[in-house]
Amino acid sequence: MNDETIITSSAVGKRLDSFSESDKVSYLVFNNNKVRLISKIRIGRANDNDIVVDNKLASRYHAIIQKIKDAYFLKDEGSTNGTFLNGKKIPEAKYFKLQAGDKITIGNSNLVIS
Repeated sequence: MNDETIITSSAVGKRLDSFSESDKVSYLVFNNNKVRLISKIRIGRANDNDIVVDNKLASRYHAIIQKIKDAYFLKDEGSTNGTFLNGKKIPEAKYFKLQAGDKITIGNSNLVIS
C-alpha cells in the first residue's frame, strides 16, 4: 500500500507544500513599532481604529487587514485617496493577499508586513 497523503500526491498538496515557514506573516511595522497581526485590524485617521494614521490624506476609516484562514488580506474601505500595496493603488472593496515584505501606503505613511 502507498503511504502518500494529499500533500504529496495532489496538485493542491504540492502547492501547499511549497509554502515555507518564512513566508508566514505575523506582524507589521508602523512608525518603527511592531504591531502584532490579529484577526481584523482597522486602519485610519479616527481614534477608534486599531492603527491610527495621523495624516490628512488618510480617511477616518481607510482600510482593514483581515485574517482569512491562515493568510492576511488587505482591503480598502472606500477611502478618498486610496490604499496602495507595493506602490500600486488597489480597488476598493476587494481583498489582496499580503506577503512578508509587502508595503502598504496610506497617505504618506507606510506600513510594512513582516
